[in-house]
Amino acid sequence: MKRLKRKQLKSDEFVTTFGKVVDFMKKWQREFKLGGFALLFAIFAFMCMQFVQSKTLKKQNIMLSHIFRLSSEINENPEKITELENLSGTGRYSRMGYLKLGMYWFEQGDFVKALDQLEKIPANKKDLIYYQTQDLIAKIFVEQKNYDMALEIYEEIEKEEPDGYSLDAVLFHKAEALEDKGDMELALSLYRKIQEDYPQTYFGMDASSKVMELEEKI
Repeated sequence: MKRLKRKQLKSDEFVTTFGKVVDFMKKWQREFKLGGFALLFAIFAFMCMQFVQSKTLKKQNIMLSHIFRLSSEINENPEKITELENLSGTGRYSRMGYLKLGMYWFEQGDFVKALDQLEKIPANKKDLIYYQTQDLIAKIFVEQKNYDMALEIYEEIEKEEPDGYSLDAVLFHKAEALEDKGDMELALSLYRKIQEDYPQTYFGMDASSKVMELEEKI
């Protein structure tokens, strides 16, 4: 008898609970529908965004490929410069066009044209392209014997400690600028620092040679 009562109680509890769930669903069915539509819309929007990003990335990769191809051809075919200029811009990858043009004119010894291209690269995105550009601008200033401007750039990069650019390269170029300026003691001190801090890198080994060379001169 007791078993039957317990069974009946459990059955009644189930019916009551189920009824409450049904009532709850009926009461909030409009909100559930709206929530379902919102979820479907969010999924659709996400898929559209992924599709657009994929298309954009593909387009950017194609552009970057064209920029590298043209930059490798302009030495033998200067007419390609116009094509490279047309691909250059302030976008994430199109900035590489300005950098490659700046490198080309630097190698040609036309520092005015090189600076004209490099200064078109904005400073709002400080990544590898940006720091390569700043390094090259500093090298141009050294060639023009504008050592203070070059050192100012190197010191700014050093202070920012960028993750995407080798600091040993920056310090080495800074030491070269100091050496060219005639500040041999400061140059030697910086070469020693590079030698100690980056002993296994290309610039660290180069710095070791510079240390021996300057120690004989000073």
